[in-house]
Amino acid sequence: MTHDEHVVLVDAEGEAIGTAPKTVVHGADTPLHLAFSCYVFDGEGRVLLTRRASHKRTWPGVLTNSCCGHPLPGEPAMEAVVRRLSYELGLTADSVELVLPRFAYRAVMDDGTVEHEMCPVYRALASSDPRPNPDEVGEVRWMPWKEFTHDVRSGLLSISPWCGEQLPLLMALGPDPFTWPAADPADLPPAARSPR
Repeated sequence: MTHDEHVVLVDAEGEAIGTAPKTVVHGADTPLHLAFSCYVFDGEGRVLLTRRASHKRTWPGVLTNSCCGHPLPGEPAMEAVVRRLSYELGLTADSVELVLPRFAYRAVMDDGTVEHEMCPVYRALASSDPRPNPDEVGEVRWMPWKEFTHDVRSGLLSISPWCGEQLPLLMALGPDPFTWPAADPADLPPAARSPR
């Protein structure tokens, strides 16, 4: 990825209001911007967990969901998911579906760095093993979904703040990730939608 990659700044309704360089957008006063989270599953219902690379600006070395990223200006969120799965994990997903169109969060690191994102959540299915990019990912592991949710709720696993907030919302969709209903793309923040 180039160092001049820009993120899309959004208002509270999810309308694009500008862009900012990704390299400078995360600080003590991070503006609300567009992102996404993706949970990759294999045919056995295991979720792919990743540990963020130790040199990442936000939450380095923290265990989290499969893939996160920022749509580029003008790029629909679904296309950003496909692009980042390839870049971060060397994966071509068999399918990608929207499940939580309006998730948003704000989290503060111990050093005061803020993450503030409007962050739709996707489920992807993959039939190949990841080839993680060390620039992005420290390690990967597959884990049965039921075991993952149990270990997080029991305090046995520590995960990123966004993943921690997404988990109960995903669990509310049902115990089996394969039966989660796909959400309507029309419910996405406007800045994340495909142009009509």
